[in-house]
Amino acid sequence: MDKNLLVLWQSVFSGNVKQEEIAELLQLSPRQTSRSIKKWAEQGWFTYSSGQGRGNSSKLQWLRNVEQVYEEQLMKMIGEDAIEKSSKYLLYDWSNEAKDRLMNLFQSKFGYVQSPDEQDKLIIPRRYPLLTMHPLETAEVQGAHIVTNVFNRLVAVDSNGNVFPELAHSWDIEPGKLRFYLKKDVKFHDGSILTAHDVAECLEKLRSHAQFKDLWRPITEISSVAPLVVDILFPGGCSYCLQMLGMMNASIYKEQNGKLIGTGSFYVEGEIKPRLTLMAFKEHFQERPLLDAVEFVVVPADFDFAYRSATEEQAQKTFQVESDSGFGIVIMNAFRDSDIRRKEVRDFIHSIIAKYRHELGAVEQRITPNSRSCLAGQDQQYIPPEIPLPVFTKPLVLKTTNYVANTSAWLKDILEKEGVPVEMLELPFEEYTFNREKNQHADLFIHGEIFEMNQNFSFFQFLIYGYSPLAPLVNTDKKLDRYINDYKHTPFAEWTALNLKVEKALIESSVLIPLYYVKRQIPFSTDLIHINISHFGYVDFSKLWIRPQ
Repeated sequence: MDKNLLVLWQSVFSGNVKQEEIAELLQLSPRQTSRSIKKWAEQGWFTYSSGQGRGNSSKLQWLRNVEQVYEEQLMKMIGEDAIEKSSKYLLYDWSNEAKDRLMNLFQSKFGYVQSPDEQDKLIIPRRYPLLTMHPLETAEVQGAHIVTNVFNRLVAVDSNGNVFPELAHSWDIEPGKLRFYLKKDVKFHDGSILTAHDVAECLEKLRSHAQFKDLWRPITEISSVAPLVVDILFPGGCSYCLQMLGMMNASIYKEQNGKLIGTGSFYVEGEIKPRLTLMAFKEHFQERPLLDAVEFVVVPADFDFAYRSATEEQAQKTFQVESDSGFGIVIMNAFRDSDIRRKEVRDFIHSIIAKYRHELGAVEQRITPNSRSCLAGQDQQYIPPEIPLPVFTKPLVLKTTNYVANTSAWLKDILEKEGVPVEMLELPFEEYTFNREKNQHADLFIHGEIFEMNQNFSFFQFLIYGYSPLAPLVNTDKKLDRYINDYKHTPFAEWTALNLKVEKALIESSVLIPLYYVKRQIPFSTDLIHINISHFGYVDFSKLWIRPQ
């Protein structure tokens, strides 16, 4: 099935058409367009007579209904072939009616499949392909959720900041030192046994990684002092060392032939693209999952994302599980060499956002306007000063991508309504997420963030780790840098006040502007049991099961 041919069928009717119009429609060069037209005509899709002379119209006469033929082919493929083979074709330019028919059939391939002689598998749709599952390179929540299932950490941290044993069974805390005692006979997915050397080597990579070196700067040494004993030294103080070791990026792994091997309740089967399959690790040191496999398949954004049983009737009832999906903020690049560097410009934009923020609920159903704080349950509303329209030397650059497209369009509209010139810089999702250099080409942008488990540590990490768009701004502000230095000496129980002080400074300088909260409503069929929300607001797959019929 040729994607471009389907686009042509949906957009161009039989009759006169210019070849350059076809080239523009399909985003092809003139030579590519000529080759494609010739190939499709030879295949019998249409007849085509070229207009004589530049600019003259050619004539196209359709002979076959492309969508009808392709729909029949895809229906057969969905019914007979592996789900990942057909999923990519759902992203084609189908009519609404054909897409509904295809989606309904495709939906039947998802869910929980259980039988006496086959694996218990949960097949789950996802909007984007997995970019990476390396704990040190993952900067988007879907990938981070996979990391938390495939790898373990020395300790686990709950939403209240309490720390529990995971790979370590216990630890000693002394001034400037943490000593961890590892559990015995913990197996990696390849069957080898976890040692203190593995842990020290892995954490050393994290400590020296470009994106995390600021976060780990208080740590001066990590060493394996016995086969199951690891020492971590921080002579200058590090009040948050335990909490830091419970975060996703502190996952323990080893590398073998360029592949990462973990100890988690699931391991990755085969390649991660185009599909991702997690298989239960039966020798997990805690409890093996009740599922045998979890498979992720990329589908269109408007796909029904219900977690359901594949064998249930269509009328099977579902119930909603609500989970936190983070918050959105506007970040202004106060150190860019442009008008955004001037505080009166940032304050003026801040006042516009405050004026129109209440409209956001009508822009996106899932979001709630937020004028209070990035930290849930806190309130430090700020009323920006009223100032006249500043002088702009050129349009402000607003960076955007697909997941913030609607809110970015809203932001552009309200700014232009108030006299602020704006031009959009649209980037692919991966580049928007990972390429921090692109931030230097933008004056402002909307950033979505979701905290892992404990918001006090997650907010601190959000301020300084390398993947954060705030880190360059914090590092170049002397006042904020002093605040950051206070964290390592402040007891973790007192971090809320410190976080609020830093956030207040960012808001009052109009560098960070709270915009919205996001809640995710996940529909589950009623026969799925033990649904727990875990890291980043996602379901804990290691506990999920369905009662046998």
